[in-house]
Amino acid sequence: MKTVFSLIESPVHPNFGALYQQLGMQEERFNAARKLHKALQQQAPDFLTGEFIYGYGNNYAGANVCNLDVTLRALQRFSPQTKVIVFCNKEDMQYVDKLAALFPLHAVLALPSSEQAMREALQIPL
Repeated sequence: MKTVFSLIESPVHPNFGALYQQLGMQEERFNAARKLHKALQQQAPDFLTGEFIYGYGNNYAGANVCNLDVTLRALQRFSPQTKVIVFCNKEDMQYVDKLAALFPLHAVLALPSSEQAMREALQIPL
């Protein structure tokens, strides 16, 4: 059974739980990155979903692009084969390339995302 780890850091993160279940996938939902990092040490998911939130005013001197940097670094260490699907609002879409330059992204879906877009990102035919 394929697994999806969903990092849910805001209310706009789409809920595709019913789609995952329909496709025979198991989803684990995390509301804190540190809990997800701990789970990565125990299990390597097939997919990771997370919302891209650009770090406009972060004080990391350019070391971090967004909220997902640390999580994607952990993913490289513990589960490099996991495919990353990022949700992004239209205003931040112009910055996703900065993240893609640092980490492999399987798909970037604009918010609000449809079930069909997610199905295509998962590469599972109708």
